[in-house]
Amino acid sequence: MFSKQSSRPVAILLALVVTLLWASSWVLIKVGLADIPALTFAGLRYGLAFLCLLPFAVRSSIIGSRPRLPARAWAQLAALGITLYALTQGAQFVGLAHLPALTVSLLLNLTSPAVALLGVVFLSERLTAVQWAGILLALAGAVLYFTPVSLPAGETRALIIVLIGVLANALSSVLGRQVNRSGYASPLVVTSVSMGVGALILTASGITLQGLPGLTLRTWVIVGWLAVVNTAVAFTLWNHTLRTLRAAESSIINGTMLIHIAVLAWIFLGEQPTLRQGIGMLAAGAGTLIVQLRRS
Repeated sequence: MFSKQSSRPVAILLALVVTLLWASSWVLIKVGLADIPALTFAGLRYGLAFLCLLPFAVRSSIIGSRPRLPARAWAQLAALGITLYALTQGAQFVGLAHLPALTVSLLLNLTSPAVALLGVVFLSERLTAVQWAGILLALAGAVLYFTPVSLPAGETRALIIVLIGVLANALSSVLGRQVNRSGYASPLVVTSVSMGVGALILTASGITLQGLPGLTLRTWVIVGWLAVVNTAVAFTLWNHTLRTLRAAESSIINGTMLIHIAVLAWIFLGEQPTLRQGIGMLAAGAGTLIVQLRRS
């Protein structure tokens, strides 16, 4: 399954389909959070998705006769599971429980500038003047969106948690590209193992801290759709595209979610941005695009 690289146009198209699926997840999550606590919800989503993928991953490994993964590979997959699922997705669910979808989306869109800055610190990759301008524009857009700042205590904590998720997302972007580019495991195996690690942490944390409430039929339908389609299928497709697309290119496509989520939140959640917030979102999106286009 997805054992070979796709052509660049096909990889771009698949990545765009995935971002549309992920954007629709935000509406479903906001609806489901009325019945399920945030961390428990995240754990159920990714735990069920892992169980769906596991038989295919085992079968793929057996048929492909792949050699056993080295210890370093297992460590990288575990780190990917912690950063991409436990921290990034956990922070997203907590943020959506207390903040508007537009706000969380804007913050997570700052991942691309964060990736660029991490490259300076850890990879000694210097930024050009254009990239610095893009980072400043993205930050200015975020400041404009949140000005004036008047957040209740609960929302302030959620804001900090989402910012931690931004950093984790940036780390997972770099690590995900490194893992998939190495080719020591298929995208299906990469997705299954890393998701299994993240799901275990999320489920254990959710049940321990927030409990497991009774779920209605509507809630199970939402969890099931998110787990099978928007997670198991979508993340496997995304890891497949990472075999062809560079981290910067993937980040640009992922950044289009800011627009998708804004439209869907307006239609289905009634979250209509003000003119100032709309300008801030456009500035943040443009700054992110400038940074990543220059990296490409």
